[in-house]
Amino acid sequence: MGAILTGTCSWTDKTLIESGWYGEASSAEERLSRYATRFRVVEVDSTYYSLPSERTSELWTERTPDDFTFDVKAFRLLTTHPAELKSLPKDFREASPAKLQEKPKVYLKDLPPELSSELWTRFRQGLMPLHSAGKLGMVVFQFPAWFFPGRDSKAYLGQIRENLPDYRIAIEFRHGSWVNEQNLDRTLEFLRANDLIYTSVDEPQGTRQSVPPVAVATSDMALVRFHGRRAETWDKANVGVLERFRYLYDEKELSEWVPKIRELASETREVHALMNNCYSDFAVRNASQLSDLLTSG
Repeated sequence: MGAILTGTCSWTDKTLIESGWYGEASSAEERLSRYATRFRVVEVDSTYYSLPSERTSELWTERTPDDFTFDVKAFRLLTTHPAELKSLPKDFREASPAKLQEKPKVYLKDLPPELSSELWTRFRQGLMPLHSAGKLGMVVFQFPAWFFPGRDSKAYLGQIRENLPDYRIAIEFRHGSWVNEQNLDRTLEFLRANDLIYTSVDEPQGTRQSVPPVAVATSDMALVRFHGRRAETWDKANVGVLERFRYLYDEKELSEWVPKIRELASETREVHALMNNCYSDFAVRNASQLSDLLTSG
């Protein structure tokens, strides 16, 4: 039976800090240290918005116990999402073609090949202190709803493995077509062949983009992310992150995942179950609750 680690998708959310969960802990160092006394894994989401720095990775390593693990979200350009050019390092902006600098947002495919290659290199280097310390769990590539099954998409997934050969890679699809009746077997076969971790999700069902709660292992690690079940806001335009994920699971809803997570643990060496309902203290409360359910009985 593999280990099961529960935690949250961030520890720095403003509403979590305002909830009082951290008590008297006021600095970033104190909050991470306190979090690490309660959980053994956390997901870093700041790396989705900007490239990670080696110094920050070193600080995270220094501020947590030896057995603590960080899962890290991939930078948005690397997941085919757009980004403002100002989110890239200054030398990237200066080296970009003039016509690119005029665009409000850019995609990875817009960058010259040498800049695209350098972007992968810097992302990999930024996480190397965590990896070297044995604290990097997996890099989570959360793809947009417009990333559909197909030859080009699978070719890109293969490139991720080539660009990050050192790291464990988790793939989260945001469109249910990847795991519908027609594509499920082909998707899982492809992920297994490329040693990519399928990310199981709990999210609202019944929307145009809903991914069903398929729990399956495609590598030696498994990942489950809990996004809440607010169907009315899930794929609604112009809804902020706080409203989209403002959902507190009840015990019955969490209990539905206990046998699934235990089954994943029987097929892997480690399962990470992470709460992404990051509003107030909802995520930490549910992560603790899920941990208790998994260890009872």
